[in-house]
Amino acid sequence: MSQQPAVATQVSGEMDKPLISCRLVDSDGSLAETPSEAPKVGILGSGDFARSLVTRLVGSGFSVVVGSRNPKRTAGLFPSAAQVTFQAEAVDSPDVIFVAMFREHYSSLCGLSDQLAGKILVDVSNPTEQEHLRHRESNAEYLASLFPTCTVVKAFNVISAWTLQSGPRDGNRQVPICSDHPEAKRAVSEMVQAMGFMPVDMGSLVSAREVEAMPLRLLPGWKVPALLALGLFIFFYIYNFVRDVLQPYVRDGKSKFYKLPVSVVNTTLPCVAYVLLSLVYLPGVLAAALQLHRGTKYRRFPDWLDHWLQHRKQIGLLSFFCAALHALYSFCLPLGRVNRYEVVNLAIKQVLANKSHLWIEEEVWRMEIYLSLGVLALGTLSQLAVTSLPSIANSLNWREFSFVQSTLGFVALVLSTLHTLTYGWTRAFEDSHYKFYLPPTFTLTLLVPCVVILAKGLFLLPCFRRKLSRIRRGWEKDGGVKFALPVDHTLAQKTSHV
Repeated sequence: MSQQPAVATQVSGEMDKPLISCRLVDSDGSLAETPSEAPKVGILGSGDFARSLVTRLVGSGFSVVVGSRNPKRTAGLFPSAAQVTFQAEAVDSPDVIFVAMFREHYSSLCGLSDQLAGKILVDVSNPTEQEHLRHRESNAEYLASLFPTCTVVKAFNVISAWTLQSGPRDGNRQVPICSDHPEAKRAVSEMVQAMGFMPVDMGSLVSAREVEAMPLRLLPGWKVPALLALGLFIFFYIYNFVRDVLQPYVRDGKSKFYKLPVSVVNTTLPCVAYVLLSLVYLPGVLAAALQLHRGTKYRRFPDWLDHWLQHRKQIGLLSFFCAALHALYSFCLPLGRVNRYEVVNLAIKQVLANKSHLWIEEEVWRMEIYLSLGVLALGTLSQLAVTSLPSIANSLNWREFSFVQSTLGFVALVLSTLHTLTYGWTRAFEDSHYKFYLPPTFTLTLLVPCVVILAKGLFLLPCFRRKLSRIRRGWEKDGGVKFALPVDHTLAQKTSHV
């Protein structure tokens, strides 16, 4: 019984300890003081990126010392947990020092060569596009030439200041790292992981030039799809202009140039969206046909087909973008003066013709079905666009992702085809719709989608489906790998598809 008070005192002491570390955010929004045993890191520079880097390092449990040419002026810009001092004092104790300054200021650090000897310098700078073309060596290699006694590591140049402050998000998690010293790369990689990011080893410091070129690229995967969408838009816009604007003006002298801003654009957008959607699934059809012809999956596709397959995501998103714009334009059409005048003119004609009731049953049904199919197609296409987002795609397993992108995507293509056919109805067979002997626009858009749908239907036939499943499971026509498919055909259907 005499030991109970001691036990109670010990338990009370443990319970009195704070559950949350004292290095979390204070009431004034700044980070509180970091324990003295935390690993110490130095930062040379006081710009926006340096401040964001300090915030992330302090929040990750590091003790940070900032070196500035004017510490009194810049001290208030950093979290209270960071020590802001002169550059010479900031590089004394830390073994890892971030160089957060522009290339032209590297030479100002030459006076600290003796103090920096043997330390790890992490270069986080990025050149401009002109500087990248002008200099043969990267910023990191230039820094290494100025400080030969130091170990230079290139890292964090692809991460923005906003990402450092808000934390890693999906595609921004990767941090390319390169250096000539494995131990230095390992130390920086551990820091990257501690900060919540994912290190990617890019090899020696020679790769720094490639790493520094990454932030200079402006949507490299979107160039070809964007040009493709632009080319289709220009083609269909000119085609619709000739049919809907130029032909009435030349033949009847009617000026319909008012259609150019809205009506012609609204007629063009669904054509572009529909063709782009079919071009998402056409390369898969071509790849399957090529595998059936070769009898193996172990031969590379042609370069043009390989690039086409890699751009399917961007083409699909551009298709959704055009379809969404088409929906918005369609909602705006009744708001225009043109629509109001046409309604009034139609009412006047009906009164003059002594018609008290105007109702065409076939047209009513056609428009109702046409609108319903359009809404379903746009809704299904929006599902494809949402699952293309990294945050959503990462939450799905492969079977779920394949079902949405492959099965629902094909459903969206079929719905879009039915939507287009309902719009056209019997117009393809009426001479009045062939203006300047040009067929209606919707007949042109049906060519590629119908080919894709027919090819998909052929591949569902048992003779093609079984052979394609065997090829994708490793069977070769003239090779040594020969086996029979399992009796359970559902297992074969679960294999991945191109």
